[in-house]
Amino acid sequence: MQIYALLDMQTLRKKHYSIEKFILTCKKLHVTLLQYRDKKGAKSEKITNLQKIKSLCTIPLILNDDLELVEFADGLHVGQEDLKKISLNKREAIKTIREKIGRKILGVSTHNKEEVLEANSLDVDYIGLGAYRNTDTKNDATVLKESLGFLASLSLKPVGAIGGVRINDKIANVTYLVVGSDIYAN
Repeated sequence: MQIYALLDMQTLRKKHYSIEKFILTCKKLHVTLLQYRDKKGAKSEKITNLQKIKSLCTIPLILNDDLELVEFADGLHVGQEDLKKISLNKREAIKTIREKIGRKILGVSTHNKEEVLEANSLDVDYIGLGAYRNTDTKNDATVLKESLGFLASLSLKPVGAIGGVRINDKIANVTYLVVGSDIYAN
């Protein structure tokens, strides 16, 4: 399994970690993908951080939710609610996003069998599936635990297990372990 690191700015600050230290840890762990998430920062701060990350590593950088800033990243990850803000028709929402990002990496969050099967027909490169465990950053997530492996087997796309995932987890049918807080322990 590959590690897909989640650099959440609020967690980074809380853990007193620098972007530089986080990237060094990602390199040490041979991270395959890196997602930048910043729910509270100003646009200019986000751009500065994205540019800094790109200058420090060659790991493909995925931007969480922020379609407006995708030019500074290698891809975009969107949640189900983000799709609904664009269109209630998910196929139309993905088409709109694709028009903006072209062939950059596109991922979408899924949480159940219906969403996984629906994502099979969407023009996305991977799905995030979870939550695997309870997590501090998403307190409204449904915890899938052992059923995540079965749901992942239904996907025609590579699957990233999300939500409380640890670096040493072994989850059937999953390509990526999407790791947030456990990065800081390494």
